[in-house]
Amino acid sequence: MFRRHVFYTLQERLAEKRRFIQVLAGPRQTGKTTVARQWMEATTSPAHYASADEPALKSQAWLEQQWETGRLQTRSPGGKPADAVLILDEAQKLPGWSETVKRLWDADTAAGCPLRVVLLGSSPLLLQQGLSESLAGRFEVLPVAHWSFSEMNHAFGWDLETYIYYGGYPGAAGLIEDPGRWSRYIADSLIETTVSRDILLMTRVYKPALLRRLFDLGCAYSGQILSYQKMAGQLQEAGNTTTLAHYLDLLGAAGLVTGLQKYSGQTVRRRASSPKLIAMNTALMTAISGTSFAQARKNLEFWGRIVESSVGAHLANSARTEGFELFYWRSGGREVDFVLKRGTNLAAIEVKSGHRRESAPGIAEFSRKFKVSRKLLVGGDGIPLQTFLAEPAGNWLS
Repeated sequence: MFRRHVFYTLQERLAEKRRFIQVLAGPRQTGKTTVARQWMEATTSPAHYASADEPALKSQAWLEQQWETGRLQTRSPGGKPADAVLILDEAQKLPGWSETVKRLWDADTAAGCPLRVVLLGSSPLLLQQGLSESLAGRFEVLPVAHWSFSEMNHAFGWDLETYIYYGGYPGAAGLIEDPGRWSRYIADSLIETTVSRDILLMTRVYKPALLRRLFDLGCAYSGQILSYQKMAGQLQEAGNTTTLAHYLDLLGAAGLVTGLQKYSGQTVRRRASSPKLIAMNTALMTAISGTSFAQARKNLEFWGRIVESSVGAHLANSARTEGFELFYWRSGGREVDFVLKRGTNLAAIEVKSGHRRESAPGIAEFSRKFKVSRKLLVGGDGIPLQTFLAEPAGNWLS
């Protein structure tokens, strides 16, 4: 059994007397469907699974039919309603899904029907929109992020270097002996499918070509701070930089590329800062780079960028599941690679990847400006990279 934390959290929530819609939200191929099916195999409760991953073939009527099938599962021979679970995969791709779910859920609540519902979704922005607009107070979100080094090591026996290059996509693990096939799988089945079906098909994007180029730029500059003006120049795009910021939000929500904001202690100033680009899974960088594993290991500059991005991806994914905020900090020539914040606790992290001339130490200056709980060096003569990636990132805040 993999993704144990997600599995056991879902199991505990479905066993509680309180009744909420459970929402497993995260990028493609992070194990949402597998966790749901593993739960179905382990439980004695009746359950029904249905997928709406082909939106052109499904409708509101289909959703109502699946719900009725779930209601039938609550009927027991003794006449007393039994707890049952309806698992709906990618329901947010159906038109008007949230209003339909609200109507059916409220009807069950009023009638005392003990049907429990689990929603699985790979379009977090669209999913969140429906939840906040129609299902407020009726749901709990269980975020599911990319697989960590510990999970890939446990599942496939990968060592640190294999994980750094090939990233955390479990479905692609069996293809790494054929690098060309692995790269095509990442590009076609994951990147293109996520962009075309989870972003462009589900969200209003006026310049799809620009969004695709922004993704490529995010992977090429992962680990670097880049202003929106410079991004526009790189992309040969004269449009509003607000559009780039919006598209970067879409890419981040889909688990592709995110932009970290500068820590300033003031929310308004953070949002106005130049973002630090982070590929959420290092496989996104390497698969489209045209650089083989052997070539990457010999290219110290390229390998150093992947190493630093692996730390950033680990922190960015953990931030979504462990409840802390993630930033960077820079002032003049001094920089802190990553800043973790939970409540009043701050952790400052410097990564020694070896791919760049180290800037003037920034942690000391950062500590003079802000109250820092922990100061960490990852790599070099600091915390070994393998130790850091094997530990839940939130632990470094405690």
